[in-house]
Amino acid sequence: MKDWLESVYSDGTEDFVSSPSPKLRETVTVRLRMYADAPVKHVLLRSLHNGVEQLEEARPAGTRQGLRYYEAPLRITEPRIAYQFYLVCEDKVYFYTQQGVTGYIPDAGHDFVLLADYVQPSWVKEAVFYQIFPERFCNGDPSNDVQPGEYTQDGWPTVKMDWRDRPLPYSKGHCLDFFGGDLEGIRQKLPYLKELGVTALYLNPIFAAPSVHKYDCVDYFHVDPHFGGDKALAALSEAVHAQGMKLILDISINHTGTEHKWFNRDGTFFPLSQGAYHNPDAAERAYYFFDGGRYHGWLGHANMPTLNYSSPALRDAVYRAEDSVLKKWLKPPYSIDGWRFDVADVFGRNDELQLSHELWPEIRRSIRQVDPQAYILAEDWGDCSEYLQGSEWDSPMNYFGCGRVIRQFLGLKDLFLERHPLLRQVDCPLTAEDAEKRVTQYLSRLPYALQQNQFNLFDSHDVSRLHNYPQLGPQALRAAVIFQFMLPGAASIYYGDEAAIGGWTGDNEGCRFPMPWGEDFTQTEAYRVHRTMARAKAEHRALSHGGMKFLYAKGQVLALARFTAGEAFVGVLSVSGRPEEVCIPFGVIGAEGPQGGTDLFGGRLDYTPLDENHGILKLEPKQASFFPCRMKK
Repeated sequence: MKDWLESVYSDGTEDFVSSPSPKLRETVTVRLRMYADAPVKHVLLRSLHNGVEQLEEARPAGTRQGLRYYEAPLRITEPRIAYQFYLVCEDKVYFYTQQGVTGYIPDAGHDFVLLADYVQPSWVKEAVFYQIFPERFCNGDPSNDVQPGEYTQDGWPTVKMDWRDRPLPYSKGHCLDFFGGDLEGIRQKLPYLKELGVTALYLNPIFAAPSVHKYDCVDYFHVDPHFGGDKALAALSEAVHAQGMKLILDISINHTGTEHKWFNRDGTFFPLSQGAYHNPDAAERAYYFFDGGRYHGWLGHANMPTLNYSSPALRDAVYRAEDSVLKKWLKPPYSIDGWRFDVADVFGRNDELQLSHELWPEIRRSIRQVDPQAYILAEDWGDCSEYLQGSEWDSPMNYFGCGRVIRQFLGLKDLFLERHPLLRQVDCPLTAEDAEKRVTQYLSRLPYALQQNQFNLFDSHDVSRLHNYPQLGPQALRAAVIFQFMLPGAASIYYGDEAAIGGWTGDNEGCRFPMPWGEDFTQTEAYRVHRTMARAKAEHRALSHGGMKFLYAKGQVLALARFTAGEAFVGVLSVSGRPEEVCIPFGVIGAEGPQGGTDLFGGRLDYTPLDENHGILKLEPKQASFFPCRMKK
């Protein structure tokens, strides 16, 4: 393709849509830009209204920073309006969607989309999340620690660990090795998190449950007393909000533990759920899938029976009633700011009974009745764009369009491919071209308002930490963090990544070490990288509200930009083991090149301008740089 095609750009930000969150029947102005000398004679805006194609010619709207703008009116006649652009040249028509420019008519699956009356959780695109596995973060109140042999689960007793110990492998600890982390410990560390640049907390499950991870809940209506109970959550929430931060909680409403009073498999009752012994009545028995004396367990796990949402009473108890589980914690004195839903990909799906697309809109409406700005975050590891069209989830845990891409580009096997004994035998490196296409294919199927909701991560409680892989060099973590923070949406730091926390790879216990508070890690490269990127996101609108564009993707080098009309930042990531020279088209973002001779980490930038829109950047092996640009006048 010709060079001018690289400059064609539009998105759903306020620089390109006059009202990114329009009302039904509102008329908005949409804009497109390209190099000022692009050989385009006409620009047409193509949209569908009541199934009929309409073509509106866009008018020239001036030239700024070497880029010519076009704009056209678009009437929001339906709840969802999709559009694309036709670029008419002397002897060729090009077509532009969110997936890019083609010389052929594209399908509509990657069109730009505006949602009428959609309420975006507007704080998310500015957020830097910090994910905390509460049991391993900080012990603020030793008096509530789990004691040795305090109770048993499946015949295994609880084990009390020293904070300096390594977690036990599952074969020895059975997820009953307790270090004493609690909500008071999190509250005490809020000043540390504020200094790091964190603006929102995501806590793994805190409700009463016997295990360390607490996905085997026995009482949705009470915080585990070993975390401090309900009062500790109220105190933490008050302190979090006093710091100007947000707080979301993790929950599995797909299944409970077998000790839950709704299920109560053996007639006994785990004492942490703070109630009397209980035998489930017929209505509660209908909350689960029973076939005679057998029940359905999530993924075959006998200790996690699956909930059956064909029961209206269960829907009331979990999310519809005013005193339901989800609404209780959204209301004072807890006032959480959203929910992360565990195993949302399988929720409401059980062979012939497929309820997911019935349940999620109901859950969304119930949550938003309490708090219109509440964030709805769902666990899904693959392509889940069907849930991301404005009426169900706000975002998944973005492994598919972020974490899996980052890890494979840096040299690890894909998180899903490595699970299969045949697939893991094949090296499957990801080129820069592949990385760009994977991110673009994912984002381009979403309305832009949903792109801005994305929860971008590469480490979590479910995957081995990237920096614990010995084959990755010291620059890998910096590259991963830059890539993560450059994507639209929120960035999530998994607790301890900024401390280069210890661990091993291959299972979940290896990524759940106690936070190393006894070490001075604030002077380390890992801490500096996270703090630099978090502070930059807070201070620069381009990194939260701006557009995003890949500038270069060839071989083992990737460059991407975030920008507004007034500022731009570029991240350049090389996974090559040798020096590289790359030609970066800074002109497509209205920039001349790097703002100075060093990046924001103090590293040298070897840059030579080539022409008014391009320049050569010489990279050292494995170089990862992040820098502001000098904008054109």
